[in-house]
Amino acid sequence: METGTIPVDELAGGLDLYRTLESGQSYLWRRDDGDMYAGTAAPDSWYSTVVDGEVIRVRAQSDPDDDVLEWESTTDAESTVRRLLRLDDDLEAIVAAAPDDPLLREAYEAHRGMRLVADPAFGTLISFICSAQMRVSRIHGMVSTLAREYGEERTFDGDVYAEFPTPERLATATEAELRELGLGYRAPYVVRTAEMVAHGEAHPEAARDLEYEAARDYLTQFVGVGDKVADCVLLFSLGFDEAVPLDTWIKSAIAEHYPDCDRGSYAETSRAIRDRLGGEYAGYAQTYLFHHLRTGE
Repeated sequence: METGTIPVDELAGGLDLYRTLESGQSYLWRRDDGDMYAGTAAPDSWYSTVVDGEVIRVRAQSDPDDDVLEWESTTDAESTVRRLLRLDDDLEAIVAAAPDDPLLREAYEAHRGMRLVADPAFGTLISFICSAQMRVSRIHGMVSTLAREYGEERTFDGDVYAEFPTPERLATATEAELRELGLGYRAPYVVRTAEMVAHGEAHPEAARDLEYEAARDYLTQFVGVGDKVADCVLLFSLGFDEAVPLDTWIKSAIAEHYPDCDRGSYAETSRAIRDRLGGEYAGYAQTYLFHHLRTGE
């Protein structure tokens, strides 16, 4: 077992692990008490994920002298943990550079330390295909079921962890099987998208090298992926910090607080709200607004 700690006071802007992993950005982590997305934090709980066959566990630890992020893994995982949780982002500078907007400032103040994630692209793509018309807890349940049924099992410290399935493995699933697992009308979307990646027709990682709007258009070729899902993949996996997914909560915010940004189409409204939320880091602003409005905290 490899272990390590990362002092939180060395991270510009700090870290709120609970909000980072349970704010609707990621469905590829699990909480060891089984209550992820139940709406309550669990201090000292471990969060786990499997990346490239390696099990990684993290938890936030506080004591009178120091707050640290503790990690355990089957490999030396500090660099991976830093990448997945974006610990090298200067969150303090990002917040300071945000527009002077009352709602946004309220959200940033209420959820200090929440960071964007950088999850693996294929798992993120499938997660957000599953997200249509679903609560965050239900999405997490679907993704966990796919990992359990089709993913490789990895053993670590006496426990078994399921890795999110590869495109090749998920492409062997049938629509009927996935419907039986509760995916409903999303089942054929998941199967066909997995087939596209497995057969080399397209891969979400290819979008990383494109300009933002071209990257969004590229991702919409996957079955079940519209502009909003594409923006989620760009923001939570591929490093497009300017992406603003226009989900129900953000549309409500636009209607109530930024009505002049409603331009009638996704593309034009997206451009307007990105500019209003600060451009380069508009996706950070979106994530804070989404979590703030959804939780009412």
